[in-house]
Amino acid sequence: MEKGSHTSKDDPGRFLCETVSRLLPMYRDDAEDSPENILSSYPSSSRIIDGLEILIDLVLPGRLSSDSIAMEDFEVFLMRRLSHAWRILRPELERAVPFRWHGEAARVEGAPEPTDPGRASHDIIHAFMNRFPHIREMIIGDIIAAYNGDPAALNYAEVQLAYPGLLAVASYRIAHELYALDVPIVPRVMSEWTHSHTGVDIHPGARIGRGLFIDHATGVVIGETTEIGDNVKLYQGVTLGARSFPLDANGHPIKHIKRHPTVEDDVVIYAGATILGGETVIGERTTIGANVFLHESVPPDSLVTNQHPELKIKAANGS
Repeated sequence: MEKGSHTSKDDPGRFLCETVSRLLPMYRDDAEDSPENILSSYPSSSRIIDGLEILIDLVLPGRLSSDSIAMEDFEVFLMRRLSHAWRILRPELERAVPFRWHGEAARVEGAPEPTDPGRASHDIIHAFMNRFPHIREMIIGDIIAAYNGDPAALNYAEVQLAYPGLLAVASYRIAHELYALDVPIVPRVMSEWTHSHTGVDIHPGARIGRGLFIDHATGVVIGETTEIGDNVKLYQGVTLGARSFPLDANGHPIKHIKRHPTVEDDVVIYAGATILGGETVIGERTTIGANVFLHESVPPDSLVTNQHPELKIKAANGS
């Protein structure tokens, strides 16, 4: 090589320009991943989480903030915080609404016609705020269920401020209301933030009744079409998942079908149990033992356990 000559590797500016020229067509050829969408049309994940944290702080006061509020000022505090959440989330809902007609949603038979995103976002946030007292009511029931279900819980404040399972369920209840209002993307961003903070993965589409208690929390998975009744208790590592799902003629998964189990009222599922399948129903007042693998229905008032493995125990000195 002649003295003074340079390759693109020796020139960072030239090398990066070449890399950008190879990247640009990948964005321009993908309508959903175009620069226009990325820079102006995608909802902001960070803003969605900002809004979620405000809402969690309203349904679980003190959980995510340490503000000391006098009771006589609490009405003003609620008004300001709800208004703040409204201002943060409303623009993100407006950006999310058009994704009702992108991808798989656009191919669903009978899908609604596109509407004005601005008007739709106002309708959504209004309906959501109207449901917020119901969300708080449901979470109060979850706090009581955790207190009654865990002998280690000494008071409601401990449950409200410390239990990761309660945080996961509270966040789910907020995200589920937006999912029920047919909001794309935003509920999933909320649920994945919760997953990363608690170790609990609850899809916002799941339908969960009153008084859910997830003890110890870590590793719990609850799929999109799961149905859970009232007063259900889950331990760590429980999976309510799908079996192998059917494919369409093009080899793509068939969506919008029930893939996850139904768990009826007053069921207890112990650590590490895996229950799969959209046709699987766990009857009310049933107990599922630890590490059970189940993909068939169980009648009410059942006890499901694994056969105890053979154990060998010997002293450390070999005797």
